[in-house]
Amino acid sequence: MTSKERGNGVALDDVSKAIIEQLQGDGRRPYAAIGKAVGLSEAAVRQRVQRLLDGGIMQIVAVTDPLQVGFPRQAMIGIRCEGDVEAVAEKIADMPEVAYVVITAGGFDLLVEVVCEDDDHLLDLLTNRIRVLPGVRSTETFVYLRLRKQLYNWGTR
Repeated sequence: MTSKERGNGVALDDVSKAIIEQLQGDGRRPYAAIGKAVGLSEAAVRQRVQRLLDGGIMQIVAVTDPLQVGFPRQAMIGIRCEGDVEAVAEKIADMPEVAYVVITAGGFDLLVEVVCEDDDHLLDLLTNRIRVLPGVRSTETFVYLRLRKQLYNWGTR
């Protein structure tokens, strides 16, 4: 695999990167407009987008404000593990409240972002579902008071 291949071996050339950047700016942008911006036909853009989606290079999703859709309690949970960190990460990733799981180096083995209905929901998730998992040694919870910035337009390299 070359350095320009990602995921399932899908080549990420300059045109594909430009398509991704167009969609990061507006995920509903018509393929015809993207084609005009990157120098391809609408059909060619459609095919490339489908390859990027099928290859796991990108997703096109609606990003919501959790506060506006009934989830006012967000938190980042730092988790220290013993044993198989991958197995713990996989079990936590399957929980519907979990929006983000990353295996890290440093003070925590995992960082887990959760979106909950209220403090009781967060407490139940922590106490009865996360802390009881085999391999979870300890947790530290960082409750979000206000989200100041969250972007998804970092582009490609």
